Amino acid sequence: QVRLVDSGGGLVQPGDSLKLSCIVSGRTLSYYATGWFRQAPGKEREFVGGMSWTGRSTYYRDSVKGRFTISRDLDQNTIYLQMNSLKPEDTAIYYCALNDKRHGTIETGISDYSFWGQGTQVTVSS
Repeated sequence: QVRLVDSGGGLVQPGDSLKLSCIVSGRTLSYYATGWFRQAPGKEREFVGGMSWTGRSTYYRDSVKGRFTISRDLDQNTIYLQMNSLKPEDTAIYYCALNDKRHGTIETGISDYSFWGQGTQVTVSS
């Protein structure tokens, strides 16, 4: 069974940083693209960023470029989302996701991912 467990969210002030983690079990990260999504209250779930299966390429939505960074640790089978300079509009539940196609490219659609974490709440408020 494939399972993703994300964590690291919390309540922070604008300008602060958080690092989210997503531990993947049942499937190695070495051959699959990964992504991060978020969903704010009353809003649709949206793509935040993704990493190719090689780990050499990342892609982010415009609103987080330069502030958010995706990385991974293959030995720990864990992906991360480093979030800097957080803004109130970043407030949302954040979800990690795993593509089900080996050697897949970065995908931005919810339907492109087969496995999801349970979500971790990030609240940015002054």
